[in-house]
Amino acid sequence: MFARVTTVQGPPDSLDEAARMIQEKVIPAIRQMRGFKDAYWMADRQSGKVIAVALWESEEALRASAAAVEQSRTQSTQAFGATVQSVEEYEVIAQA
Repeated sequence: MFARVTTVQGPPDSLDEAARMIQEKVIPAIRQMRGFKDAYWMADRQSGKVIAVALWESEEALRASAAAVEQSRTQSTQAFGATVQSVEEYEVIAQA
């Protein structure tokens, strides 16, 4: 399994609206992508920092999703005046 970890910084007062967009648009789209396993979005309401972790069944699925995920990430962050701080990819080596 492989993970893409994205860190985004945005205005704290837009987190509720961002969460609504994630629920209504991002999640339905990502669930349709081949090899998608699971995803989590975590936010610090004080700072406006959001960390998203998306899990993919294989490295191939992770790579194949890159362009579509990048487009969705760009649209989402621009809609809320947020900026992408980092995008990192990892192999998952243990799971509980």
